[in-house]
Amino acid sequence: MTGTATFLLTFLRRDRWMLLWWVLGGTTLYVATVYSVDGLYTTQADYDAAAASASSNAAFIAMAGPARALDTLGGQTAWQTTAFGAIVAGLMSMFLVGRHTRVEEESGRDELLRASAVGRYAPMTAAALVAALANLVLGLLVSVSLTAYGLAGADSLGLGLGVTACGWVFTGTALVAMQVTASTRSAYGIAGGVIAVAYVLRAIGDVGNGVLSWISPIGWYQAMHQFSGLRWWPALLMLAGAASAVASAYALFGRRDYGSGMVAARPGRPRAPYGLRSGGGLAWRLQRGAVIGWTAGLFFFGLAYGAIGDDVESLLGESDVSQEMFAQAGTDLATGFYGTAVLMLAVVAAGGAISSALRPRGEEENGHLEVVLATALPRRRWLLGHVVVTVAGTVLVLVGSGVGLGAGYLMVTGDGDAAWDITWPVLQYVGPVLVLSGVARVLYGALPRWSVLAWVPLVFAAVVMLFGELFGLPQWLQDVSPFEHLPMVPAESFDWAPALALVGVALVLSVVGQVAFARRDVH
Repeated sequence: MTGTATFLLTFLRRDRWMLLWWVLGGTTLYVATVYSVDGLYTTQADYDAAAASASSNAAFIAMAGPARALDTLGGQTAWQTTAFGAIVAGLMSMFLVGRHTRVEEESGRDELLRASAVGRYAPMTAAALVAALANLVLGLLVSVSLTAYGLAGADSLGLGLGVTACGWVFTGTALVAMQVTASTRSAYGIAGGVIAVAYVLRAIGDVGNGVLSWISPIGWYQAMHQFSGLRWWPALLMLAGAASAVASAYALFGRRDYGSGMVAARPGRPRAPYGLRSGGGLAWRLQRGAVIGWTAGLFFFGLAYGAIGDDVESLLGESDVSQEMFAQAGTDLATGFYGTAVLMLAVVAAGGAISSALRPRGEEENGHLEVVLATALPRRRWLLGHVVVTVAGTVLVLVGSGVGLGAGYLMVTGDGDAAWDITWPVLQYVGPVLVLSGVARVLYGALPRWSVLAWVPLVFAAVVMLFGELFGLPQWLQDVSPFEHLPMVPAESFDWAPALALVGVALVLSVVGQVAFARRDVH
């Protein structure tokens, strides 16, 4: 373990901003939930109506967890946050562990550090400690924040320390995943798959007889019954699971060769398949996992919204905040809600489009671009391939979200015509989403070092969407968001003109970015 302390301090200093945003983001999930619930349900009758609606809706239970004490502020907060808080803690743990283990090993930097007087297990131990500390801070901040808001201290502590223990379990599973394969991307896929399986097992178990929920760390977290009869013994299951996973990771690391995984990498084909002989084929091969993941994620996101069915009013309550936020188009609450839901799905999908537009930046930074350009593939065609994948992927992700929204509504209500009315409107947002990806492409082409700023317009669009009217932002400022120029179908009538105009703006931005890239030096 020689050098563990040095590695730990180095990792903490290197990750200080990453840790800050992960922890603050996770804490905000809990604080924003309790604040919104408190403002959404202004009377006990509102709580009772929401509890009755959620308790009888299997889709809600599958999405969030067992319906316990939903007629209270604490019960609603725990119900709405535990599953998603566990996912946030799991993803944070996965990226922290991978960043300091498999990523460093694959890049060769870890080998240079190991040339000095450090123990074999020092880097991995330091990475595990960073993730453990991050989860502990997250849990403590959640506990303190909810207690300060006025919720019961013991249950708030259970909610916070529960997410800490759940994050420790996923820290252990991430450590195991990093030992299984030699590829960082594959290791992230395995670790992320464990989180997804835990969520699915919990969802199936909660809807069924509850047996499968006891196989999932997320189910263990929810079994603590925060704000509905707190019990601490399920936390022991999470601690035991975390200890077992970490011990397994150390055992696997001790048995494998450095630079490899327990599963040997498969040899590549002697000749590349036909699909990889073009810029578009290469771009699709690199981005297909992300496209499929975003499509599946937005499908289930839309499914969750659609499963609300016609119970919108009972769930949102009668507060002025909910009325103003979800009936923005001046129509009834249900159509206003689904118009807002379609807009939310599109804004989330824009995150996938921006990520896809910035993927060439990663290929350039890690040196892959220079290798590709050493072949007969021109740089324009290389980037054009990524552009095509971004556009096609955006359409696919939006279609997936719309299908999920309509399918969820159809399953609950059986009204096919109404389901179609909320399915197709998401396609009108192809233009705004591609505008944001076009901004990312311009930054990459002209100012690659500042390409991270491509996320700023998305954050601004989200703020305008959620709080523009509530905060009374001037209309000219709201109009900066490309989403602001489209009607909120089905609450309003569709208009071709702004939709086509935004597609034109996206085309111009994309061309400018490609021209800028063609004129600058690589790196």
